[in-house]
Amino acid sequence: MGDEKTSVLLTSIGQVPGGKKDVARPTWSGRMEFILATVGYAVGLGNVWRFPYLCYSSGGGAFLVPYLIMVFLCGIPLLLMEFAIGQFTNLGPVHALAKVCPLLKGVGLATVIISYVFCTYYNVLMSWALFYLFRSFGATPPWKTCNNSWNVFENCSSGFPGNATDMQSASQQFFDRRLLEKTSGIEDVGGFQWELFGCLLLAWGLVYLCIFKGVRSSGKVVYFTATFPYFILFALLINNMQLPGAKEGVLYFVTPVWNKLFEVKVWVNAAAQVFNSLGIAFGSMISLASYNKFNNNITRDVLIVSFINSFTSILAGFVIFSAIGYMAHIHNLPVDNISTDGPGLVFVVYPEALSTMPAFQLWAPLFFFMLLCLGLDSQFATLEVALTFIKDEFRTQILHFLKREELLALLVCIVSFLFGLPHVTKGGIYVFQLMDHYTAVVSLMFLAFFEVIAVCWLFGVRRISYMIEKMLGKPANIFFRVCWFLICPLLVLCILVSSIIQYTPVQYGTYKYPLWAEVVGWGVSLVSLIWIPIGAIHEIYNNKGSFLSRLKTAVTTTVELAVDDPLPEKQKLGSSAAETAREHIDTVL
Repeated sequence: MGDEKTSVLLTSIGQVPGGKKDVARPTWSGRMEFILATVGYAVGLGNVWRFPYLCYSSGGGAFLVPYLIMVFLCGIPLLLMEFAIGQFTNLGPVHALAKVCPLLKGVGLATVIISYVFCTYYNVLMSWALFYLFRSFGATPPWKTCNNSWNVFENCSSGFPGNATDMQSASQQFFDRRLLEKTSGIEDVGGFQWELFGCLLLAWGLVYLCIFKGVRSSGKVVYFTATFPYFILFALLINNMQLPGAKEGVLYFVTPVWNKLFEVKVWVNAAAQVFNSLGIAFGSMISLASYNKFNNNITRDVLIVSFINSFTSILAGFVIFSAIGYMAHIHNLPVDNISTDGPGLVFVVYPEALSTMPAFQLWAPLFFFMLLCLGLDSQFATLEVALTFIKDEFRTQILHFLKREELLALLVCIVSFLFGLPHVTKGGIYVFQLMDHYTAVVSLMFLAFFEVIAVCWLFGVRRISYMIEKMLGKPANIFFRVCWFLICPLLVLCILVSSIIQYTPVQYGTYKYPLWAEVVGWGVSLVSLIWIPIGAIHEIYNNKGSFLSRLKTAVTTTVELAVDDPLPEKQKLGSSAAETAREHIDTVL
């Protein structure tokens, strides 16, 4: 069975030489558009608030050790894997992963659902940024003083009271009582906060203008949205470092606490940050890479995107903590009494710092406009996952009814806006926190685990390497092959197990959610995860033969790596694709 010309599983697809394409698929007009789009997606609001907080709470400069190790051993290899799948198959995550491993085809659909759920509430952050932007042009910022109608005078502090008192800063009260008009809990949703309603509508309008022509429009937008934030970050850093107390804030951020490296939670946090920041398992990177030309150098692109993402996180840390050090100095407080996690870092603490800086009218609008740009990049790349799936699956039917793809983008944006409305009610912050916890924390690690198993073990490292050879002219090096086969699966498994062991119910500050809200949260997680077992059962049921025979067929990839070309001896998969697949599943089982 050792034919000189190996017949490797499926027919050519996408842009594989000799393949066929039913419909011309648009591509990026240049490699710079793809790099900027992926950088814009990876570099988001989480780089500004999540990474700095994790760094100082997990050992300061010592946190960079596990973080950079996770980037090197897990982030870069898995990002290359996703780029390779998207670019080689020329398909979005649903169809690409279904071809890679039919047994776990539900993983692709799960990534689409989790990305879509994520984008329905992520845009709420952009509505907050718009709200602050519109109110930052006055002579005095409204979050600086306690003499406003929304303030509770008896516990309002015009400065920053620190974490040790029951007083609230004017900035915190502006966020809670003016922006959110926050109720007592998720049980009391209240009516709409109509100004946020309008900001959310405007935010979705901006997203639509970025994506209405697909990569032809978003590819042009990223030239501005992906680069402009860096001008602001560097300008803010130069300004902040001249302020008194900035040095102490930066030292607090970077000073290593080496004994933190012996805590498992620090390593789990580092890995989780890499996954969230690079967008592993969200499907966005596969979707964006599917619009590449077949021979695009994805190895180079992976290194560029990973470096810029990590550099931006560290840069944002210096910007944020230099301002926090300045705040600690003027209010005579320790730095750790001011630092906080989550949106509060950029919507409470930093606005307070901005309000005391010279030339506030310049820095505040620029800062919130920067947040808007960071959010836009990530938002339209995430939404592109759903649009890519719909176009790949229903393109003919859509064009028959809607006539133009621009109308599809409009329809998706309208539906997404409607799903986001619960977040702009007066109890919306509790809905937001619930959705974020069970989507971006609980569901993501399960999806990442199954994606890695499907691609690295069931599809196989040799096939990934050979895909890269067909595109770039040389196979993946030994480092990537070892990471795919051993290191990445084990790391993802450890993160998943640690996340399960350390699971804590969702909270917002001191507020604890009722049981029914917890059930709703798990329901949100299952909306995406349930498709993994459903897809596996469906694939096994549709196959013929005994259960073991059906299972072996279900893990047999339908991706053709070549039509007639013989495999090089060092990459040869076996006498036939079917035999290789059976040998591989026998080994796994």
